[in-house]
Amino acid sequence: MHADLIEAAHHLRQAQLNGQPCAPVRELIAQAQAAQPHTSLADLAYQVQHYNNLAAIDAGRRPVGHKIGLTSRAVQQQLGVDQPDFGQLFADMARGDDQPIAWSDTCQPKVEAEVALVLEHDLNHERHTLADLIRATAFALPAIEIVGSRIAQWDIRLSDTIADNASSGLFVLGSQPVALEKLDLVRCGMSLTRRGEPVSVGAGAACLGNPLNAALWLADTLARLGTPLRAGDILLTGALGPMVAVQPGDRFTAHIQGLGSVSAAFASVQ
Repeated sequence: MHADLIEAAHHLRQAQLNGQPCAPVRELIAQAQAAQPHTSLADLAYQVQHYNNLAAIDAGRRPVGHKIGLTSRAVQQQLGVDQPDFGQLFADMARGDDQPIAWSDTCQPKVEAEVALVLEHDLNHERHTLADLIRATAFALPAIEIVGSRIAQWDIRLSDTIADNASSGLFVLGSQPVALEKLDLVRCGMSLTRRGEPVSVGAGAACLGNPLNAALWLADTLARLGTPLRAGDILLTGALGPMVAVQPGDRFTAHIQGLGSVSAAFASVQ
């Protein structure tokens, strides 16, 4: 891997380890592209992400699935892209429903409500149909993703967020699984409250028209990369409404029609 990409990965990993956000890494990735002009900035940024994910696995962290980002058309337009991105989920990123989350475990946190899918079967075809995805899904859960950025002040462009594991942080899953045939994932309404006050609303249609569309994109993308989705994987399919910044002591509850509720509670800074 190009030296500039290794340097970008090092900056992001150090920011994760010491809790101090770093400067954007997009210039390092652009410098690497100058030596590889036929490789896109996004592909180079995924090399950075993969490098750090391999280091995490070597350190004993267990992969448990993926998150999908940039599923909002408005956010895609803001970053000048026409498709989502993805990041790796690890077991140590999971937090319990309504259990206190240490502020030191977050990095410039924001929350968003999502539909999570849990797979029962592998998705390893070169191209999948919606029927393949539905048949492979064991159940859905309500989820709150706690996104985070190792880039100071969230000063990100596409290559920054991809390299930074798609701005992954933590996630909270609800505990009552629901079969897909009992859900309308397009018209399901979502409300996110902070300490009982509404702060974000949306619906399944906000996620690429249907959260299943986002999951289908991920399944095809990972199969092409030779790392297909496997049985047991958790998929965070993307935000159903705007992200909301978090302060110490906040408690958020997401209610998704047909899926129920899930809460994320943040401890006060000691």
